[in-house]
Amino acid sequence: MSIKVVIIAGGKGTRIASVASDIPKSMIPIAGKPVVEYQIELAKRYGFTDILFLIGHLGEQIQEYFGDGSKWGVNIDYYRETEPLGTAGALPIVKDRLTDTFFVFYGDTIMDFDMQAMLDYHKSHNAKATLFLHPNDHPYDSDLISVDGNGMVDGFMFKPHDELKEYQNLVNAALYVFDKECVYYIPQGKCAMEKGLFPILFNKGLKMAGYVSSEYIKDMGTPDRWESVTADVKSGKVAKLNRINKRPAVFLDRDGVVNEEVDLLHKAEQMKLIEGAAEAIKKINKSGYLAIIVTNQPVIARNLCTFAELSRIHNRLETLLGEQGAYLDGIYFCPHHPDKGYPEERVEYKIVCDCRKPKPGMLIRATEEHNIDLANSFMIGDSDRDVQAGENAKVKCSYKIETNKSNALLDLVNKIL
Repeated sequence: MSIKVVIIAGGKGTRIASVASDIPKSMIPIAGKPVVEYQIELAKRYGFTDILFLIGHLGEQIQEYFGDGSKWGVNIDYYRETEPLGTAGALPIVKDRLTDTFFVFYGDTIMDFDMQAMLDYHKSHNAKATLFLHPNDHPYDSDLISVDGNGMVDGFMFKPHDELKEYQNLVNAALYVFDKECVYYIPQGKCAMEKGLFPILFNKGLKMAGYVSSEYIKDMGTPDRWESVTADVKSGKVAKLNRINKRPAVFLDRDGVVNEEVDLLHKAEQMKLIEGAAEAIKKINKSGYLAIIVTNQPVIARNLCTFAELSRIHNRLETLLGEQGAYLDGIYFCPHHPDKGYPEERVEYKIVCDCRKPKPGMLIRATEEHNIDLANSFMIGDSDRDVQAGENAKVKCSYKIETNKSNALLDLVNKIL
């Protein structure tokens, strides 16, 4: 089945005019090549050769440069807006040129991601729209999206959102897979994806999936961002973070390592970071390692905490970390406990499982979902079962630090990374 790649390249580039004001934003060079040329090469690499440009301001330069796309081994078509229609407004006009399922790229982003994996995710979740989501180091001033335990979008939180007590650190990366059905919900005229189309789809009950990934995607719409992505392209970081390449991780126990140990912590209000923990995770983020929490949470089996409350607890953790510029690439928890016989217990979770540490189930699942290089990864906890879980998963090394000790995690991370 043919899959179209739609590239929205009509922006004027007002914020990056000091870098280049006489060419369209998507044609600004990054390491000697227009931004959007990287996108075309990415699509071609994954076998998606049918491309539609939505052009506007100075769009003739895009058309002159790429022509019919034959030089790149792709087929390129163009639609030129006669007036600015926002990121979604032109799609109804070109609906007859769209395939039943199609990608949407924003032409001012540098990215390298596994396109086939995202498409497979879209199909396996029977979604009408799939949004590429990722954590970042400034969620407090970003538009955020929440997903449920099945990976489906269940809420939008547009900035400013200072009054929120906790949130998932998942940011819309402006990269999408759509089924053509979505186009028929776009109102006539100017319309933005984020605040125009998505709330409509959500309120109409169309299934929207959140594809969460730590692969590289950044817009270069300001001089500072242009310099940053240029450096990342030149260093090889952009290509390296594609999911097809294994990445090492630092697996972290939660209670007593990242947040203060509280006996059977079961309320979001009890969540408090240990001094130095956010700085340690920030260092992990910058190192290229994934930061993954793996935590036993028998409060579920003991019926002290619901899954909804545990989500609040983890959202609070992500909020506190985000306030200090740190983020987690994943949180995995085991809700089970093997001992039965307590009056209020949830019997269905009172089982011997493969995920409760010291068993390595959570680490193995994270490895499968993030393509982790276990042989070069680390496990850090505050108990022997944490150490044993890492050893059972065959990580490079497992470490035990003192429970609730200020800067213990930071000191260790500084030594091993």
